[in-house]
Amino acid sequence: MRSTCFAPLLSLVLAGLTTPLGAADAQPGQMKLIEFGWDEPDTTFMRAHLEEMERTPFDGCVFHVNYSKPAGGQGSFTWECWGTRAFRREELQPAVDDLRATRFRRFKHNFLRFNTTPAKLDWFDDHTAVLNNAELAARTAREGKCPGLLFDIEQYEGPLFNYRKQRAAAQKPWADYAAQVRQRGRETMAAFQKGYPGLTVFLTFGYCLPWAQCGGKKEKLADADYGLLAPFLDGLVEAAQDKTKLVDGHELSYGYKDPARFAAAYTTMSEKLLPIVADPAQYRRHFSFSFGLWLDHNWRQLGWDTNDVSKNFYTPEIFEIITRAALNAADEYVWIYTETPRWWSDTGQSVKLPEAYEAALRRARTK
Repeated sequence: MRSTCFAPLLSLVLAGLTTPLGAADAQPGQMKLIEFGWDEPDTTFMRAHLEEMERTPFDGCVFHVNYSKPAGGQGSFTWECWGTRAFRREELQPAVDDLRATRFRRFKHNFLRFNTTPAKLDWFDDHTAVLNNAELAARTAREGKCPGLLFDIEQYEGPLFNYRKQRAAAQKPWADYAAQVRQRGRETMAAFQKGYPGLTVFLTFGYCLPWAQCGGKKEKLADADYGLLAPFLDGLVEAAQDKTKLVDGHELSYGYKDPARFAAAYTTMSEKLLPIVADPAQYRRHFSFSFGLWLDHNWRQLGWDTNDVSKNFYTPEIFEIITRAALNAADEYVWIYTETPRWWSDTGQSVKLPEAYEAALRRARTK
């Protein structure tokens, strides 16, 4: 599951009404709508429920990969990949077999989720297992005919990108850690590309998160919760080759209600945050800009009413307007996040999802 700890960051996105640079060039049919939520499927579910999934308004989804345990049963590769355990290809072979056997038609833009968990190691520790798993994840996505990986950088289990909480922060200055993290970024991208040349690495956050947290001041990255994400991204960007694409998923847009905010956020990602980017030219060459929308936004406080939708954070009418604005502003992808409502289930039906929201998404996809 994804944490909801970033809602306060929405207020940090810089204001502005500049026309998005890439939106004018987008052609109908090029934009892709991706589903990512608590109904996240594994490969076995996708194989069994493809027909149901392809009836939704989406072009694909984020999915996770399990591995087979020697004594029987399954574990989660997605949640164990950023650690000291190096997985073997044969452990993921059932997932590859599922993907190969699934006859995707319209639902082809599926991203294998690769988490930064359990993150119980320092940047100066041995990352051999992490890099092995990065290559393996990318190879699995390639063999499964997916466009690439959903790289979820959220600190679910360890403060991976918080410099002040690093093991040797008292002995090593920010510059030392930033240099090491950048090197790990280069190594990670090299591993991704070894497994899948020319893949798409879809990030839940790109530079937009450290930029927001440091208030646009590079010298404050050392005090930001995700400050080390900036040099890590520098490494990813530096090592990106040929057709490799990175996507800033801009989770900061989860609760947007003003359509003008997407243009402002696009300008931030494409222009304003360049002062914290080590290589702006390489960044422009490889980065694409996207937006995430949380359908049942803040449901713990506001609730999620399936009978009276006017009580929800987004009514179907507002959600249609916001989704259309996001699709018009993004370069290629918009992703929809949900927790309480489920677009699919083991029963073959959606759960706690009023039909009006599905209809709203379908309308939003029309120009």
